[in-house]
Amino acid sequence: MVETVRGQVPVDQLGTVLMHEHVFVLNEEIRRNYPEFWDEEARVADAIRRLRELAGRGVDTIVDPTVIGLGRDVERVARINAEVDLNIIAATGLYTYDSVPFFFRMHGPGTLLGGDDLMVRMFVKDITEGIAGTGIKAAFLKCAIEEELTPDVERVLNAVAEAHNRTGVPITVHTSPGHRTGLIAQEVLRRNGVDLGRVVVGHSGDTTDTDYLRELIDNGSFIGMDRFGLDVLLPTDDRVATIAELAGQGLADRMVLAHDASCHIDWFPEGLVEEAMPNWNFTHIHDVVLPALREAGVTEDQLTTMLVDNPRRYFS
Repeated sequence: MVETVRGQVPVDQLGTVLMHEHVFVLNEEIRRNYPEFWDEEARVADAIRRLRELAGRGVDTIVDPTVIGLGRDVERVARINAEVDLNIIAATGLYTYDSVPFFFRMHGPGTLLGGDDLMVRMFVKDITEGIAGTGIKAAFLKCAIEEELTPDVERVLNAVAEAHNRTGVPITVHTSPGHRTGLIAQEVLRRNGVDLGRVVVGHSGDTTDTDYLRELIDNGSFIGMDRFGLDVLLPTDDRVATIAELAGQGLADRMVLAHDASCHIDWFPEGLVEEAMPNWNFTHIHDVVLPALREAGVTEDQLTTMLVDNPRRYFS
């Protein structure tokens, strides 16, 4: 069984899964204090429309790695999910490229007051009891490492590893292939006792460096080919060619697919995503990428492996 926003779902009924998609990415302090930038009812209606369109393409499940630092609000997501026939799998963890929030700065490992890391307790509670009193349980852990392993980034990785060891849920890590930080994340998690076979090294599809990708795979992890539509980072044709090359080497069983898209992300001015990155949306994979992968020689069995079988294995 896998915990979702709507309750438990048998792992063999997850169906077609996109392994890294967000409903919303927000700064909650900005949203609450400057409400002119947010229209709740309009955003909820738009999210319902977008997610229904995604479900209409045959997607059964999305894995949503929205955690602290990205504006997680599972009550809002549950309200939307009630109107959309789609499994949404929630995460726990903390998203930072450098330092932890001040809430954690004075206590915990290596801090002024020391002691156990409150993050671990919080993550475990989200997994075992539910998030924010909703009863909605997180089914995986999320952390991030961008350019370098700062002390606070390492602290989060350590806390995620400890929560994983206590609960058994898998891990997804935001990484930067350009800085080869997937390998650093693997090493930190490995020395904390994590089975790297339970880890997705996210955003691995931002590179065509198959030697680097093979190293991640050889270390045991899944790689997230999960930013389709973000052509400003790497064009779709290059992403497709990289997957086709790895699939041709018999490695479809180590890749998962997604867009890293959202119904709304407040990092960008209104309308910029649609204008500057028109392919960065939930349906790009089914409308464009899957036909291109077939044309590049990826078989139907390999597509099923990446979209259905690998997510099942990850959550099993």
